[in-house]
Amino acid sequence: MNAQELKRAKRDVRRRVLAARDALEQSTRDAMGVAAAERFLSLPEVASARVVMVFSSFGSELSMDPLIERLCARGVLVGLPRIVGRDLEVRSFRPGDPTTLTSFGAREPSAGDPIEPDSIDVIVTPAVAFDREGRRVGYGGGYYDRFFLRARPDARRVGIGAALQIVQEPLPAGHFDLRVHAIVTPEEIVRCS
Repeated sequence: MNAQELKRAKRDVRRRVLAARDALEQSTRDAMGVAAAERFLSLPEVASARVVMVFSSFGSELSMDPLIERLCARGVLVGLPRIVGRDLEVRSFRPGDPTTLTSFGAREPSAGDPIEPDSIDVIVTPAVAFDREGRRVGYGGGYYDRFFLRARPDARRVGIGAALQIVQEPLPAGHFDLRVHAIVTPEEIVRCS
Protein backbone atom coordinates (compact mmCIF):
# COMPACT_ATOMS: atom_id res chain seq x y z
CA MET A 1 0.00 0.00 0.00
CA ASN A 2 1.52 3.31 -1.04
CA ALA A 3 1.36 6.48 1.08
CA GLN A 4 -1.75 7.86 -0.66
CA GLU A 5 -3.62 4.55 -0.31
CA LEU A 6 -2.63 4.37 3.36
CA LYS A 7 -3.92 7.90 4.00
CA ARG A 8 -7.18 7.12 2.20
CA ALA A 9 -7.68 3.85 4.10
CA LYS A 10 -7.07 5.56 7.45
CA ARG A 11 -9.41 8.41 6.51
CA ASP A 12 -12.17 5.88 5.70
CA VAL A 13 -11.72 4.12 9.07
CA ARG A 14 -11.66 7.47 10.87
CA ARG A 15 -14.88 8.62 9.22
CA ARG A 16 -16.75 5.36 9.95
CA VAL A 17 -15.68 4.96 13.59
CA LEU A 18 -16.07 8.63 14.48
CA ALA A 19 -19.62 8.62 13.12
CA ALA A 20 -20.49 5.66 15.37
CA ARG A 21 -18.78 7.19 18.42
CA ASP A 22 -20.35 10.60 17.80
CA ALA A 23 -23.79 8.93 17.77
CA LEU A 24 -23.44 7.84 21.41
CA GLU A 25 -25.37 9.91 23.96
CA GLN A 26 -23.21 12.03 26.28
CA SER A 27 -24.62 10.24 29.36
CA THR A 28 -23.63 6.90 27.80
CA ARG A 29 -20.10 8.14 27.09
CA ASP A 30 -19.83 9.49 30.67
CA ALA A 31 -20.80 6.10 32.13
CA MET A 32 -18.40 4.36 29.75
CA GLY A 33 -15.58 6.67 30.86
CA VAL A 34 -16.12 5.69 34.50
CA ALA A 35 -16.27 1.96 33.63
CA ALA A 36 -13.16 2.16 31.43
CA ALA A 37 -11.27 3.96 34.22
CA GLU A 38 -12.16 1.20 36.69
CA ARG A 39 -11.01 -1.51 34.27
CA PHE A 40 -7.81 0.43 33.46
CA LEU A 41 -6.97 0.77 37.17
CA SER A 42 -7.16 -3.03 37.53
CA LEU A 43 -4.18 -3.56 35.18
CA PRO A 44 -1.08 -4.91 37.00
CA GLU A 45 1.19 -2.49 35.13
CA VAL A 46 -0.93 0.39 36.41
CA ALA A 47 -0.89 -0.92 40.00
CA SER A 48 2.91 -0.60 40.01
CA ALA A 49 3.12 2.63 37.97
CA ARG A 50 4.50 5.77 39.56
CA VAL A 51 4.10 8.04 36.50
CA VAL A 52 1.20 7.80 34.02
CA MET A 53 0.64 9.98 30.99
CA VAL A 54 -3.07 10.49 30.27
CA PHE A 55 -4.65 12.51 27.48
CA SER A 56 -7.24 15.25 27.70
CA SER A 57 -10.34 13.97 25.98
CA PHE A 58 -12.24 16.07 23.46
CA GLY A 59 -15.18 15.67 21.12
CA SER A 60 -16.86 12.30 21.59
CA GLU A 61 -13.90 10.61 23.32
CA LEU A 62 -14.59 8.94 26.64
CA SER A 63 -13.85 11.36 29.45
CA MET A 64 -10.48 10.82 31.09
CA ASP A 65 -11.45 12.92 34.13
CA PRO A 66 -12.49 9.90 36.27
CA LEU A 67 -9.19 8.18 35.45
CA ILE A 68 -7.10 11.26 36.23
CA GLU A 69 -8.91 11.77 39.54
CA ARG A 70 -8.45 8.14 40.60
CA LEU A 71 -4.78 8.05 39.63
CA CYS A 72 -4.08 11.26 41.56
CA ALA A 73 -5.96 9.85 44.58
CA ARG A 74 -3.59 6.86 44.47
CA GLY A 75 -0.58 9.18 44.60
CA VAL A 76 0.43 8.56 40.97
CA LEU A 77 2.14 11.43 39.16
CA VAL A 78 -0.15 12.20 36.21
CA GLY A 79 1.11 13.97 33.13
CA LEU A 80 -0.89 15.56 30.33
CA PRO A 81 0.59 16.22 26.91
CA ARG A 82 0.74 19.51 25.14
CA ILE A 83 1.76 20.06 21.55
CA VAL A 84 5.01 21.94 21.01
CA GLY A 85 5.88 22.18 17.33
CA ARG A 86 5.61 18.63 15.96
CA ASP A 87 6.10 16.90 19.31
CA LEU A 88 4.35 16.24 22.59
CA GLU A 89 5.69 17.69 25.81
CA VAL A 90 4.34 16.24 29.06
CA ARG A 91 3.54 18.36 32.11
CA SER A 92 2.40 17.27 35.56
CA PHE A 93 -1.31 17.75 36.14
CA ARG A 94 -3.81 17.51 38.97
CA PRO A 95 -7.55 18.19 38.75
CA GLY A 96 -8.09 21.94 39.04
CA ASP A 97 -4.70 22.91 37.56
CA PRO A 98 -4.89 25.59 34.86
CA THR A 99 -5.31 24.46 31.26
CA THR A 100 -5.48 26.06 27.86
CA LEU A 101 -8.04 25.07 25.22
CA THR A 102 -6.44 23.92 21.95
CA SER A 103 -7.78 24.71 18.50
CA PHE A 104 -9.11 21.13 18.20
CA GLY A 105 -10.90 21.13 21.57
CA ALA A 106 -8.56 19.33 23.99
CA ARG A 107 -7.18 20.97 27.09
CA GLU A 108 -3.44 21.27 27.60
CA PRO A 109 -1.71 22.02 30.91
CA SER A 110 -0.65 25.66 31.01
CA ALA A 111 1.57 25.09 34.04
CA GLY A 112 2.95 22.01 35.77
CA ASP A 113 6.43 20.59 35.93
CA PRO A 114 7.96 18.97 32.85
CA ILE A 115 7.95 15.16 32.90
CA GLU A 116 10.69 13.45 30.94
CA PRO A 117 9.45 10.74 28.53
CA ASP A 118 11.84 8.18 30.01
CA SER A 119 10.24 8.52 33.46
CA ILE A 120 6.75 7.49 32.29
CA ASP A 121 5.63 3.97 33.18
CA VAL A 122 2.29 3.87 31.33
CA ILE A 123 1.16 5.96 28.35
CA VAL A 124 -2.62 6.15 28.01
CA THR A 125 -3.02 6.33 24.26
CA PRO A 126 -5.96 7.86 22.40
CA ALA A 127 -7.14 6.70 19.00
CA VAL A 128 -10.14 6.81 16.77
CA ALA A 129 -9.87 3.05 16.17
CA PHE A 130 -7.86 0.05 17.35
CA ASP A 131 -7.59 -3.52 16.16
CA ARG A 132 -6.92 -6.53 18.39
CA GLU A 133 -3.26 -6.66 17.32
CA GLY A 134 -2.65 -3.20 18.81
CA ARG A 135 -2.66 -1.18 15.61
CA ARG A 136 -4.35 2.20 15.93
CA VAL A 137 -5.67 4.94 13.71
CA GLY A 138 -5.38 8.28 15.42
CA TYR A 139 -6.27 11.73 14.20
CA GLY A 140 -3.48 11.87 11.64
CA GLY A 141 -0.78 13.99 13.27
CA GLY A 142 1.65 11.22 14.26
CA TYR A 143 2.31 12.87 17.64
CA TYR A 144 2.00 9.70 19.70
CA ASP A 145 4.10 7.58 17.34
CA ARG A 146 6.91 10.14 17.60
CA PHE A 147 6.47 10.34 21.38
CA PHE A 148 6.65 6.53 21.76
CA LEU A 149 10.16 6.64 20.25
CA ARG A 150 11.28 8.99 23.05
CA ALA A 151 9.74 6.91 25.85
CA ARG A 152 11.40 4.02 27.66
CA PRO A 153 11.25 0.75 25.70
CA ASP A 154 9.48 -0.92 28.64
CA ALA A 155 6.84 1.81 29.04
CA ARG A 156 3.40 0.26 28.53
CA ARG A 157 1.23 1.82 25.84
CA VAL A 158 -2.43 1.29 26.70
CA GLY A 159 -5.25 2.39 24.41
CA ILE A 160 -8.57 3.32 25.94
CA GLY A 161 -11.96 3.85 24.33
CA ALA A 162 -15.42 2.52 23.62
CA ALA A 163 -15.87 -1.08 22.45
CA LEU A 164 -17.06 0.17 19.06
CA GLN A 165 -13.59 1.64 18.52
CA ILE A 166 -12.11 -1.86 18.26
CA VAL A 167 -12.56 -2.96 14.67
CA GLN A 168 -12.44 -6.60 13.64
CA GLU A 169 -10.38 -6.17 10.46
CA PRO A 170 -6.66 -5.36 10.62
CA LEU A 171 -6.18 -1.61 10.50
CA PRO A 172 -4.04 -0.01 7.80
CA ALA A 173 -0.59 0.81 9.16
CA GLY A 174 2.74 2.06 7.91
CA HIS A 175 6.17 1.15 9.22
CA PHE A 176 6.11 4.29 11.41
CA ASP A 177 2.84 3.33 13.16
CA LEU A 178 3.65 1.87 16.57
CA ARG A 179 1.22 -0.45 18.34
CA VAL A 180 -0.24 -0.37 21.81
CA HIS A 181 0.35 -3.25 24.22
CA ALA A 182 -3.22 -3.36 25.52
CA ILE A 183 -6.62 -1.80 24.89
CA VAL A 184 -9.14 -1.06 27.62
CA THR A 185 -12.86 -0.59 26.99
CA PRO A 186 -15.68 -0.50 29.54
CA GLU A 187 -16.33 -4.18 28.75
CA GLU A 188 -12.88 -5.77 28.36
CA ILE A 189 -9.11 -5.65 28.38
CA VAL A 190 -7.47 -6.75 25.14
CA ARG A 191 -3.84 -7.87 25.40
CA CYS A 192 -2.20 -7.28 22.04
CA SER A 193 0.40 -9.61 20.60
